[in-house]
Amino acid sequence: MRNVYLITLFVCVALASIFGLRGTTFTRPPMDVFPEWAFPGMKYQPKLRPQGASTFFADGRADRVPPAHTVARGMLRDDDQLYLGKDDAGGWVKGFPAKLSVDRAFIEHGRERYTIYCAPCHSELGDGNGITKRYGMGATPTYHDDRLRNMAEGEIYNTITNGKNTMLSYADKLAPDERWAVIAYMRALQRAHQGKPADVSDPAARQTLGIQ
Repeated sequence: MRNVYLITLFVCVALASIFGLRGTTFTRPPMDVFPEWAFPGMKYQPKLRPQGASTFFADGRADRVPPAHTVARGMLRDDDQLYLGKDDAGGWVKGFPAKLSVDRAFIEHGRERYTIYCAPCHSELGDGNGITKRYGMGATPTYHDDRLRNMAEGEIYNTITNGKNTMLSYADKLAPDERWAVIAYMRALQRAHQGKPADVSDPAARQTLGIQ
């Protein structure tokens, strides 16, 4: 019986909390559970809220237009090759920007990013037979045709950045240097696809593969 009383009391309090004061106009501020003296300088610190008012500025607005020629931190794009994939003449970059070191670690990082973001559609081999093809996506191109083999790296970078056809932009997922790393790994996949036994130069590898 005691539980019935407790449940009834809880339901009444809940209903009163939700519906009991609806439409009531209050003339006094609500009770402050955490008063200023308990947490000085924290709850009521001066600050500007988005689209709020400010008496400091003449127009009364808290939102301010940035000064001319200013750039947000980390958003300076002073290298068209690195950030746009274009050369000094405005054409697509062929190769990789000079600021990047295309080494094994760089390609390995590209492989990691490729596996996460590209392989589901383009497959781990780059042949366009990723898992999404099983669910109706049939327009994924293979990297191993002449069109993409001969495409400038800058144009591929632009596709990753801005998207193309059914492929959306990956600019919010891959930093500029990561996009270039993915392209480096893509070139490695293309090279491997055309590989021949004579391309193996390491003696130990040739012996393991049985290459004379």
